[in-house]
Amino acid sequence: MTSKSAYAASGVNIDAGNRAVELMREAVRSTYGPEVLLGIGAFGGLFDAAKLQGMRHPVLVGSTDGVGTKTKVACALGSYETIGHDIVNHCVNDILVQGAEPLFFLDYVASSVIDPQVIASVVTGVSAACRAAGCALLGGETAEMPGVYEPGELDLAGTIIGVVERDEIIDGTSIAPGDVLIGLPSAGLHTNGFSLARRVFPPSTYGEYAEVLGQPLGRALVEPHRSYLPHFRAIRQVAAIKGMAHLTGGGFVDNIPRILPPGVCAVVDRSAWAVPPLFRLIEEVGQVDHDEMYRVFNMGIGMVLAVAPGDAPAVLAAEPAAVVIGEVVASATERVRLR
Repeated sequence: MTSKSAYAASGVNIDAGNRAVELMREAVRSTYGPEVLLGIGAFGGLFDAAKLQGMRHPVLVGSTDGVGTKTKVACALGSYETIGHDIVNHCVNDILVQGAEPLFFLDYVASSVIDPQVIASVVTGVSAACRAAGCALLGGETAEMPGVYEPGELDLAGTIIGVVERDEIIDGTSIAPGDVLIGLPSAGLHTNGFSLARRVFPPSTYGEYAEVLGQPLGRALVEPHRSYLPHFRAIRQVAAIKGMAHLTGGGFVDNIPRILPPGVCAVVDRSAWAVPPLFRLIEEVGQVDHDEMYRVFNMGIGMVLAVAPGDAPAVLAAEPAAVVIGEVVASATERVRLR
């Protein structure tokens, strides 16, 4: 038995991995600008830092995240491109809260058996989201790990590097009592809370609830994570953003305090926006405590901004879908109050 066939017998197909790379090559290259010196196929991607020369004091911002168990829903539905958008947009938003614009992205896809078409579909989604964000898909890894992942499933993670001028970093330190909290709408669950959602709704229900949701449940669950980059760019033109919180795992309760300075509390008015039907359905069918919903899910608000009261009208004019969801008050003990 040759070493090649022995490896294949153990569950790893090198040829399938190479085929996946060939299928994704053009999609990946479509994200390149002149600053990408070496990308797909290289051991390490090369990004020309001369792109930063026009900045006064550039600060690099990095973040890594995964799609979590949303991959199980996507695999059950064969919706592979959508999770490619998920991972990029999630990471874009994570560095956006500090004011950073994306430079480049790296992805990691792992499965028990490499299906070249599936992997290429995932990376096609990643590439499309990178193009929309104006960042290069500089490199990545496709791993075949039999015995680690269940057949027919995969895992997806990514790393993003962005840049911001040092004097333009958004860190929340200037947030003060009287500031206004503005919410930007989400596109569904985004990439959090799927372990609970999957417990409430097994795959056999993914074709149901269209009369409630306007589309089958499965389609609503895999709606891609929204990127707030274009919204941020529009708002930044008309107002000073004091702080931004990306509502991921932990929802309102755990994410908003991450941007608050000592001595203040974010008061969120839950009646200020209409909670989308998907969240109400999860709460009702799963019999989930109402307050817990706001710690697990984004409840229809994917990004929260803190601005001075005088800037709120300009923000709402620039982003008609935005809504005032609360205010900042003085408090020595509370960090978030849901009312």
